[in-house]
Amino acid sequence: MSNTNNGEAFRYDAEVRPGEKRHIMYEVGESFLGDPIEIPVTIINGTRSGPKVFVSAAMHGDEVNGVKVVQEVADRYDPQELAGTIVCLHVLNVPGYRAHMRYLPIYDRDLNRSFPGSENGNEGRRIAKVIYDRFISKCDIGVDFHTSTRNKVTIFHTRADMSDPAVAEVANAFLSSVVLDGAGADGMMRRVASENGIPTITVEMGEAHRYQPVLVDVALERLHNLFAYFGIIDDEFESEPVYQRIVGSKEKKWIRSTAGGWIDMDWGPYPIVEEGKSVCTISDHFKREQHVVEAPFTGLVVGMAASPITVPGQIIAHVVSIDEEDRKVIEEIVDEHGYSTIGTYHWMGRRTTPKEEVELARKEMSAAEEAGADD
Repeated sequence: MSNTNNGEAFRYDAEVRPGEKRHIMYEVGESFLGDPIEIPVTIINGTRSGPKVFVSAAMHGDEVNGVKVVQEVADRYDPQELAGTIVCLHVLNVPGYRAHMRYLPIYDRDLNRSFPGSENGNEGRRIAKVIYDRFISKCDIGVDFHTSTRNKVTIFHTRADMSDPAVAEVANAFLSSVVLDGAGADGMMRRVASENGIPTITVEMGEAHRYQPVLVDVALERLHNLFAYFGIIDDEFESEPVYQRIVGSKEKKWIRSTAGGWIDMDWGPYPIVEEGKSVCTISDHFKREQHVVEAPFTGLVVGMAASPITVPGQIIAHVVSIDEEDRKVIEEIVDEHGYSTIGTYHWMGRRTTPKEEVELARKEMSAAEEAGADD
């Protein structure tokens, strides 16, 4: 491997030389049978010096979209073309991943409330300490990929402490359009890393237990921009997104069900609800009772239930407030690019935007004219 152009070795408890890509299974704990719990890690160490960035996935074992993102990053980038290091932490919560569970099995501990960890703590804290000390603490920047929890879906968005300029820079380099602003809970990896001088963002994308290639493609494009922005790769980049909505804690609301039954969403084709108007109608199976759930304000739907059946108190939608300028931009984005840049809503009802309807009608007319000409 090349060792030119002033590259530096990446050290954990071994080292990866400049110009080397190494795939390893790294032990972070033990199973009930005493077998090692190993996480898959890829370290791509450039021939030239530069920032060290980690990308991680499956902190929660049922969140698989990010696993594909990290796999693709590990495969696509050549150390000979990098200035710096990309550390790929493919699956952080291996026990949960194997069991298709969100939390660490048996005791249901959340690995993402266990950082920076403790060598004398419970199994979650012990695993967290190894991951943090060996890999995360060695980096300068971090991007942690998540999805929504089971039975919910979320649009592609970022969670970051935008009051921290270094974190905001990472979020902007990732071209984050919708940002839920906040430091995060105690023990959360991005909070601990950011407070220790490793600005880190969380990216939420889609659903648990589902692979959604469109969202993976968006993530890879934005990571490429981030790598270019920080000089890890030599390529053109954008320094900030075309549109950004930073959402404070008082600008969002969970809308919950008022009755049990079947949900019919009443919004669309844009992921926008109107103040005082129906978000959805909940009906029993005879349609003898119907309950209308109204929007508390005009907002963008950033998350929603993934199933049309509900009980009282269950989450129906997660909404953040928007103004008229926000609304115009969101509608333009959806018209131009479709839902892929906003999120995936697979049972919302009407799926096409006005622009898409015009294009569809034009294609149908053209097909009819061609058929007539053939006759």
